[in-house]
Amino acid sequence: MEMQLDILAFGAHADDVEIGMGGTIAKYASKGKQIGIIDLTQAELSSNGTVDLRKKEAEQAGEILGICLRDSLGLPDRGLFLREEYIEKVAGVIRQYRPRLVFMPFPIDRHPDHGNCAKIVEEAVFSAGIRNYPTTNGLEAHRVEHTYYYMINGFHKPDFVIDISSFIKYKTASLKAYQSQFTKDPNSVDTPLVNGYIETIEARERMFGKEVGVMYAEGFKQKKPLLVDQDLLGESI
Repeated sequence: MEMQLDILAFGAHADDVEIGMGGTIAKYASKGKQIGIIDLTQAELSSNGTVDLRKKEAEQAGEILGICLRDSLGLPDRGLFLREEYIEKVAGVIRQYRPRLVFMPFPIDRHPDHGNCAKIVEEAVFSAGIRNYPTTNGLEAHRVEHTYYYMINGFHKPDFVIDISSFIKYKTASLKAYQSQFTKDPNSVDTPLVNGYIETIEARERMFGKEVGVMYAEGFKQKKPLLVDQDLLGESI
């Protein structure tokens, strides 16, 4: 079923999008914007949790943020290589949901799947806009207006930030929904995620916020200049 989304965010695994831009999603959802999240894999190789549990956690996190859809493409975890069938599948999703904006992980990240996710989505965004590019769902071409990159594990100098001071509680709550990933218990495999990871993310957003004079902000990267419609005094140009 085709639908028009304002924002479509892609992640390699459930929780990637929440880590990078959960506050921004909650903010725009509160304004009535239609937002979807697509996880490329089912995170079947995760050290903690199961596929079924991760799916339930992802659904709960999405409800907290106020998104209107979430899906997984079932591509192989740790197998996100630049293959035509993966590009075609993602391009078909873009044509199906026809988003104005697409977000993806910033490619420079300690986890290879995050960078590879970005490569696949970049190619898919381009291909989805080509009239004669074939997708299995047979839908018409769609050109995304803008693409942006959110940060997962990295701490890079952002090209712009979004104030999430009033929405940090929703971001934090969405991350806590992934109890299997971020809460240590006697059966947990000891990973960086179960050792204060949520607190680390909060500290990063606090630092980004401090840079622009707000409590919390999420940072983003982009490949082209950012067009603003106000001058340096906040007046319309």
